[in-house]
Amino acid sequence: MMSQENYVNFNDLHAQGWTINEIAEATGWHRTTVSNYLKNGPPPATRETAATVMTEHWQARIKSMLESWPRMQSVSIHNKLAATGFDGSYPTVVRAVRDIRGPRFQAADAVSVPIDTDPGEEAQFDFCDLSSWAAGIGWKINMVCFGMILSWSRWRMWWFTTAEDRHHTFGGIARFFDQINGVPTACRTDRMGALGRSQGRRFELHPPAIGFAAHHGTKITSCQAGDAKRKGKVERPFRSLQETFLPEVEYDGIPVDLDDLNRRAVVWLNERVHGVESRTTGETPADRLAIERDFLGPLPRVRFDTDYVEVRRVHNVLPFVAIDANRYSVPPSALGHKVEIRRKVNGVTVEIRLAGRLIATHRLVAGRRVDVWNPEHRAAAEALALGWHTDRPDLRVIADHDDQPVVERLELDGDFDVDPVDLEARYPLGIDAENVG
Repeated sequence: MMSQENYVNFNDLHAQGWTINEIAEATGWHRTTVSNYLKNGPPPATRETAATVMTEHWQARIKSMLESWPRMQSVSIHNKLAATGFDGSYPTVVRAVRDIRGPRFQAADAVSVPIDTDPGEEAQFDFCDLSSWAAGIGWKINMVCFGMILSWSRWRMWWFTTAEDRHHTFGGIARFFDQINGVPTACRTDRMGALGRSQGRRFELHPPAIGFAAHHGTKITSCQAGDAKRKGKVERPFRSLQETFLPEVEYDGIPVDLDDLNRRAVVWLNERVHGVESRTTGETPADRLAIERDFLGPLPRVRFDTDYVEVRRVHNVLPFVAIDANRYSVPPSALGHKVEIRRKVNGVTVEIRLAGRLIATHRLVAGRRVDVWNPEHRAAAEALALGWHTDRPDLRVIADHDDQPVVERLELDGDFDVDPVDLEARYPLGIDAENVG
């Protein structure tokens, strides 16, 4: 770039009678450049440089943020600094971050080419393990993130949950279909054991996965072993999840629970992803989704049942049914019957049905060997336990009614008298009682 010093030098030489060619040869600049600057005047005033904008105060702030969140991206740092008065540009922050942390990426070992997909052709989904992050903020849960993205529009969804089994997988895909209001032709993932079984290069889906795909009119397909780039559209966003979204969540305040974290994810994706022009497509995912919706299949009329459903038998004496090492009460009339237990994915309650009729609803509790009572169930059980059960005479217990006999307890401490045994009554005639026993 031409400096003020170069311009003054050009003028001095030209005032001494030097030609443009002689000035260009002496200074190393092209003759056209010398001619333009002599005709058009001095260069514009020097603008404020990044060095003056990036003061020691802001450098210290950046260093402190990188010490707390080493993987935080420059875009997050720039947003946080701008919110507190920083008026420098994003490239200024990038240069400062690189000086402190160094470059994030290195050249790949092999050349790759992008894989293009048509609108509505494919969506990709996968899980990301975040248990270590959850433990770092004090959550004692096994946390994962289900991610799914439309390959053409790049519209995505993150859903934070507690497991990556078949039910949570189906629940995540169904949530994604509801949000985009349609169904893509195919859904691609890796060889998830919850969905199928690998046999060499083949991957066979389990019957529930086949039923889920048929219900939605889509195809669940898998990548070949070692073909990581085939599913890169869903893998790469997990990097921004861990390096941008989660550090910003910590910076803004620890979420209350998973629901709070999921609400923040929806807002963040809408503001920072769906409404921002993609560097790959040159358009915003929200605008492309509006086009892609016409190529998606319709949603099924009935939503796929993703709940956990089990059949258990109630204890034959105690009005309890066991769930995850804890016992939950049912009405005494359900003793010995088979009941249906239904729990929603990520739900905090359990429903118990007998012959299709809802008989109990409980909030799930942590721990082991905990008895959870419904007050009405307990009152009914105690009333029956204090009297004769007319419908089940085999359940003989003591009652507190005045017309019921009271069984007196034997005092076993000390000596006490016992009536002599009538051997003639105990043993039939013809048996020598003295020789018995």
